[in-house]
Amino acid sequence: MKEQQRSQWASKLGFVLAAAGSAVGLGNIWKFPGKVAAYGGGAFILCYLAIVALIGLPVMLAELSIGRATQKNVVGAFRQLDRRWSFAGGIGVVTLFVIMSYYSVVGGWVLKYVWVYLTGADFGAGPDRYSAFFSGFISQPLQPLVWAAAFLALCIYVVVRGVSGGIERVSKVLMPCLFLLLIAVALRAVTLPGAGEGLRFLFSVQPGSLTGDTLVGALGQAFFSLSVGMGIMITYGSYVPKNDDLFKSAASICALDTLVALLSAAAIVPVVFVTLGQEGLGMGGGFAFMALPEVFAKMPGGRLFGLFFFVLLFLAALTSAISILESCTAFLIEEFHLSRLKATGLLALPLMLLGAGYSLSQAGGRGINLPWFDFSAGFQWLPMNAVMEKFTDNLMIPLGALCFCLFVGWVWGTKNAAREIGPQGGKPFPLARPWGVAVRFAAPLVILVILYFTLGKGQGLS
Repeated sequence: MKEQQRSQWASKLGFVLAAAGSAVGLGNIWKFPGKVAAYGGGAFILCYLAIVALIGLPVMLAELSIGRATQKNVVGAFRQLDRRWSFAGGIGVVTLFVIMSYYSVVGGWVLKYVWVYLTGADFGAGPDRYSAFFSGFISQPLQPLVWAAAFLALCIYVVVRGVSGGIERVSKVLMPCLFLLLIAVALRAVTLPGAGEGLRFLFSVQPGSLTGDTLVGALGQAFFSLSVGMGIMITYGSYVPKNDDLFKSAASICALDTLVALLSAAAIVPVVFVTLGQEGLGMGGGFAFMALPEVFAKMPGGRLFGLFFFVLLFLAALTSAISILESCTAFLIEEFHLSRLKATGLLALPLMLLGAGYSLSQAGGRGINLPWFDFSAGFQWLPMNAVMEKFTDNLMIPLGALCFCLFVGWVWGTKNAAREIGPQGGKPFPLARPWGVAVRFAAPLVILVILYFTLGKGQGLS
């Protein structure tokens, strides 16, 4: 089969694991536990589960149906169904490219920490050694870029090997490894003396915590966690054989993604409660790279625990990054008739250049001395890291998802999409009517709420 005629997943399991790998990213491992802590524990989890089922799953099905119906990349898919909506695919490609550029940098940070734990977990001395180590590392001009290049090279290697021979084969190995490691870490965490307090916080629902803020926080986390709104599921759906049931596959993907998030919370929240107390919980990259190493250092066998955790982060980062790079690569292959090797080669340099801007801006506005040029005399890097993240998470992803839902719900039509969701020659999609209502009305309304709170009120949800 020629590349332009679309490859296919060799098995349903391979597709589910690859798509679940796309959804299971860095945010599932460290951001979800932080959101649980910020929004009252069990109340947040309850809202999150409801939103994944009622909103996340319908949006994912909308994307998968577009992909399988057209057997095209995200831009080609919209052009085939309605040329006027090609811009929606363009939104996806731009979003994916920007995300891949900084995802490679963060993936490089994770690789660095895996190496640190493998070589002795030496973070230096002093009361603030963990935060000082992280801040010192990311503010260097060259070392983070070397690790980012290594991470990007791993992604390119997998994508160049193709859909079934590269992405599917690697996902069949990495995703079971990720689950086994996560289960092992969670079991160790919940058996620590005093872990019960963290578990009670995690799974008990306090009525006072069921607020509007909790609901909006769960909306944002669930929505962005599932890799919808970027076109990844359109690309992955285009590789699905016509005789597969998309609803069963999408439900499995959502279930696996949610399971990873819950296991991550069970692995992290009790440990933090035991060592630092509830106030020790935080969110974002600093939580993973500064607070958690301090937590691990206070645990029996903390070095091994820390190694397992950052290997988990690496597997989550790699599987997600592979799906992002594959979607960009498929666009170049089909639109410009390039080979996989040429397409990924063309992407590598601009990705590294944009990623370099993200990495260098981590200096927090301080001047940076490079070996061949001194910028410290007044030149300061723009805050590209904050700009790039807000551009993708707060604007482009919800905007893309809104376009996908409006297109399926009101242009292409939910009846056409529903026919694509069921297996060819099999029983029709039994939930076509409620799914259509969700795609036409509920999902767009939720996305507009997210846009209001992230743009209108200036609060980030991703």
